[in-house]
Amino acid sequence: MPRFLRSLFGQVVLALLVGVLLGFAMPELAIKLKPLGDAFIKLVKMLIPVLVFCVVVHGIAGAGDLKRVGRVGIKALIYFEAVTTVALILGLILAFWFQPGVGMNVDPKALDAKLMGAYAENAGKLTSGGTVDFLMKLIPTTVVHAFATGDVLQVLLFAVLFGCALALVGERGAPVANFIETMSQVLFKTMGIIIRLAPLGVLGAIAFTVGKYGLGSLKQLGMLVLLFYGAVLIFVFGVLGLIMRLAGFSLWKFLKYLREELAVVFATTSSDSVLPQVMAKLRRMGVRDSTVGLVIPTGYSFNLDAFSIYITLAAVFIAQATNTPISMTDLLTILAVSLITSKGAHGVPGSAIVVLAATLQAIPAIPAIGLVLVLSVDWFMGIARALGNLIGNCVATVAIAAWEGDIDRDQAHAVLDGRAAPTVDDSEDQLVPALPLTATAKA
Repeated sequence: MPRFLRSLFGQVVLALLVGVLLGFAMPELAIKLKPLGDAFIKLVKMLIPVLVFCVVVHGIAGAGDLKRVGRVGIKALIYFEAVTTVALILGLILAFWFQPGVGMNVDPKALDAKLMGAYAENAGKLTSGGTVDFLMKLIPTTVVHAFATGDVLQVLLFAVLFGCALALVGERGAPVANFIETMSQVLFKTMGIIIRLAPLGVLGAIAFTVGKYGLGSLKQLGMLVLLFYGAVLIFVFGVLGLIMRLAGFSLWKFLKYLREELAVVFATTSSDSVLPQVMAKLRRMGVRDSTVGLVIPTGYSFNLDAFSIYITLAAVFIAQATNTPISMTDLLTILAVSLITSKGAHGVPGSAIVVLAATLQAIPAIPAIGLVLVLSVDWFMGIARALGNLIGNCVATVAIAAWEGDIDRDQAHAVLDGRAAPTVDDSEDQLVPALPLTATAKA
C-alpha cells in the first residue's frame, strides 16, 4: 500500500473521493450512509468534556503561576474581541462592495414562514435575557450537569476553578494532579482509536451531502456562496496570515501541519469533530498546556471568525434581496448585536441560522423571514464557516502563546518544518505526541 494511503490524511482524501462518486452514482445508497458521519461526530463529542477538563486542570496545576494563567485568559478575550470585530467589518464591506442580493427583488410576503419556525424559537431563547442571561448560563446547575450536557464553556469554568484550587493546595494535591495527567493520556489514546474511524465518518458525511443536494444546488444563490468563500480566504490568508507572521511563523506551514483535521472538518462541517486532535497537535508543537487548554475551548464560543463574517454578510444580503434600505444606524446595530449573539452560537441547533435570526430581531428594518433565502445554501456555507473558525482558533492559540512567551519556538519550527520525528502521520497513534505532553515552553 502506498505511504500516502497509510496516513490519516490519505485515507480521508480517499474517503472524500469515494463519497462524492457514491453520491453521484448511487444517491439513494449514499443518503443512507449519513449515520456514519453522525456516529463519528458523536464518538468524538463523547470525550470532549472530560478531555477538556483534564487538559485545562493539568495545564493550570502544572503552570504553577496563577497570575500567568490569568494574563493568558485576559489576553485571549482581548484578542477574540478584536479579531471578531475585524471579521464582522469585513463581511459588511464585501456585502456592500459586491452587492450579492441586489436584483433579486424578493417579496418577503411570498416566502414560506413555516420554514423558520424552529429557528425563530431557538433565536428567541438565544436573545432572551441578554448578556446577563448568557453569563449566568456559563454557571452549570451542578458539576455533573455540565459534563452530562457537554457544555464546553461550563466545563471550562469548573476546570479553571478546580485547576486553580489544585495549584493552591500544593504538594498535597500532587496525587490528584498525577491522576488527571494520566487520565488525559488515556483519553488521548482513546481518541487515537476513535480517530482511525475518521475516513468512515467522512465517507458517510460527504456521500449523504452529494446524494441529497448534488453539486448543482450551488447554482442557487451562488454569488452569495462564492463571496462568502472569498471573504473567508481573504480573512485567513490576509488577517490570520499577518497575525502568524507577526508571531514568527508561516501560516502555510501551519495549515499543512493541520491538514488531516482540516480535511475532516471539510467533510463533516463540524470543528467539534477535531477539537481533541487539534489540542494534541498544538501541545506537540510546543505550546504550553495551560494556554492550549484555555484558548482553544474558549475560542470555540468566543472566537468564531468565519461565523462573524457570515452574520454581517448574510444580513446585508437579505436586506439587498428584499430591497430593504438600511441606514448607518442599522449597520452599527448589526455589528453591536453580532458581537453578543455570536458568543452563544456553539451548541445551538442550526446555530448559523439561529444566530442570524437573533441578530435580525434587533433590526426591525430587515425582514427576518428573508432567512428562508439562505437556508438552501447554508450547508455549503457551513463548510467555510467550520474551516475558518477552526483555523482562527488555532492561529489565536499560537499568537497568544507567542504574545505571552508560552511557546517553544525551536520545537515549533522543527515540527512545522517536518524536522521533528516521528511525524504525526508516521506515528502509531495519531494523537499521542512524539514529544512530552508537557510543553517545554520558554518562560
